[in-house]
Amino acid sequence: MTDSSLIKKYDVAGPRYTSYPTVPHWQTDNFSSEAWKKRLVETFSITNHTSGISLYIHLPYCESLCTFCACHKRITKNHGVEEPYIEAVLKEWQMYAAMFPNKPRIAEIHLGGGTPSFFAPNMLHKLIQGILDDAQITSEHEFSFEGHPNNTNAEHLQTLYDLGFRRVSFGVQDYDPHVQLAIHRIQPFENVKKVTELAREIGYTSISHDLVFGLPYQQLSSIEDTIRQTLSMKPDRIAFYSYAHVPWLKGNGQRGFDESNLPSGEEKRALYERGRAMFEENGYIEIGMDHFALPHDTLNKAQENGTLHRNFMGYTTTQSKVLLGLGASSISDSWTAFAQNIKEIEPYIEKVNAGELPIFKGHLLNKKDLFIRQQILNIICNLETSWKLSDWTSEETEIIFEKLDDLAEDKLITFNEFGLKVLPAGKAFIRNICMVFDMYLAQTKPTQKLFSKTI
Repeated sequence: MTDSSLIKKYDVAGPRYTSYPTVPHWQTDNFSSEAWKKRLVETFSITNHTSGISLYIHLPYCESLCTFCACHKRITKNHGVEEPYIEAVLKEWQMYAAMFPNKPRIAEIHLGGGTPSFFAPNMLHKLIQGILDDAQITSEHEFSFEGHPNNTNAEHLQTLYDLGFRRVSFGVQDYDPHVQLAIHRIQPFENVKKVTELAREIGYTSISHDLVFGLPYQQLSSIEDTIRQTLSMKPDRIAFYSYAHVPWLKGNGQRGFDESNLPSGEEKRALYERGRAMFEENGYIEIGMDHFALPHDTLNKAQENGTLHRNFMGYTTTQSKVLLGLGASSISDSWTAFAQNIKEIEPYIEKVNAGELPIFKGHLLNKKDLFIRQQILNIICNLETSWKLSDWTSEETEIIFEKLDDLAEDKLITFNEFGLKVLPAGKAFIRNICMVFDMYLAQTKPTQKLFSKTI
């Protein structure tokens, strides 16, 4: 069990490090669409023939609002919105494809949301086929989508399977009726079981269930019951996410309950550690800071062979240096630059239909950004990193090593002049360890809340 004094000490607001610099710290003054295109094409030209590219496609529509969700979404029951949105995404993709000096090789596609299964199967077929018409597929590609257990049907699963999808993640969150009511996500176990078995019958080789700990009204007994029900279906992966309470974000639905209904930092950590024990007792291996996988799953294989990667989609098995985010609010990454699309759907569609990339902000990484990005990536994926003393200025060395001393005294890491390793007790505080190297976080004093708590 994690020491309660350490939880109190380190339970502070901090990033999840799906990027560095993190989005609130992007330096937008020297950014332009032209600079983004230049850096994107440069990276594409170097890496497309080896590692290919990844695509994240944001499908933002949901029929009802889940009040734990901080994603960009639009609540509607009007399915007439599907085709205009799909057509806009395909136009955006075609603009990128026309930029590249040769045909893109796709290593990864992930459909996220929102609720991708809001879209009719024929619309999803139109989307994916339209993308594949302008691309090649790498031999070890991974295509995945997020499915809502209440509305993902056999046709969704078969359509995407026939297009090369072999991974699906089902959002479960929690089976406790009291919790489900609070987060406005009513979904019985029977629905999850039915769609999981259906995916297996069709041939999906990696089925993931997404659970969340730290939700309102969650108790140790209820999380145990949720995990027992999950284990009865033996999904290949389990994402066990920490609930990020960020009600100040625009468009967020996290106002359906009071903060007093949330577990404390210590209670929240106890939920995770109980879950981890149950998963490990049943053969799952902990991956990074919030995932578990059975030994055969590619996520575990990537951790074993040192190729685990992390980007805006979270942990991934592909090493693509180019991640194109298509759709409203999506974020793209060329390794040396980031770019985010317009968040609102109608302005996004309008800009695409005018023949312009729908980007509204971004960041061009400098040499130090790239170095620190790699350090954080090493820690969050491999639990260790190394450097040369000459990589740091004397001022940076003084600041960083003082913070590392503190972490070492708490027995969370071991370190020397040339690197660090995360100790078992430090796995609960990976975000805090990464924060030591975050120069933007150290230099800024935000006037408003930016991040959720680390525990």
